[in-house]
Amino acid sequence: MIRRDYHTYTTFCDGKCTAEKMVCAAISFGMDEIGFSGHAHQPFDFDYCMSKENSSAYRAEVRRLKEKYADRIKLYLGAECDLFTDEDMSAYEYIIGSAHYLKFGDEYIAVDAGADTLKYLIDGKFGGDAMAMCEEYFKNVSMIGKTLHPTVVGHFDLVKKYNAGGRFFDESDPRYVAAWKSAADELLKDCKLFEINTGGIARARQTEPYPSPEIIEYIKARGGRFILSSDSHRADTLCFMFDEYERYADKTRLFE
Repeated sequence: MIRRDYHTYTTFCDGKCTAEKMVCAAISFGMDEIGFSGHAHQPFDFDYCMSKENSSAYRAEVRRLKEKYADRIKLYLGAECDLFTDEDMSAYEYIIGSAHYLKFGDEYIAVDAGADTLKYLIDGKFGGDAMAMCEEYFKNVSMIGKTLHPTVVGHFDLVKKYNAGGRFFDESDPRYVAAWKSAADELLKDCKLFEINTGGIARARQTEPYPSPEIIEYIKARGGRFILSSDSHRADTLCFMFDEYERYADKTRLFE
């Protein structure tokens, strides 16, 4: 089983465990590598992202733990960077590039902030046209490569987080399929590495990972590769269901 996880959080942002508790859990699980990917600072979102002060403290703590546990596990300092991040990312060893928000003037609305927020987004900003909202989301996803130059593309189809059972839109709709295919094609010009993210399953929002198996196969057929990520906000979900999705993942490490 793959025992490497690069999409994890700590109490420096919206994680539930300290960085050291996450490291100790990773060691107890027999993991050989763990990467921390705190939400990079964004000037409009103080609920989930690191403050500028926390960003500095986060980097210092991960570096301290890197040294402390060097003989037991490999640690890496990363960040999850959104299209609207205003932080200098040069201090990080890797970047997970993601799209969470749609922007309307000075208003930023996250597609993964809850079912009520998603409904407000669809009805209030797109006149009830859920497909138009999805198209706008995937347009943002398509810009991740050229804008962020990430190491890994994060949760490609996050827009489906609160769409279990097709609650808001049909994921087989030709407009939806065309939108994600267009985003994937554009991303593949600049990025070849994507994550298979099991976080939605761990939090009982989804029964399949991000992206869906159909999207995984589409990207793989066009030269894309995948690593497994748990999007863990707690120590007990590290490497969550990696055994189930290992067959889709690339066997090499992010860091060689």
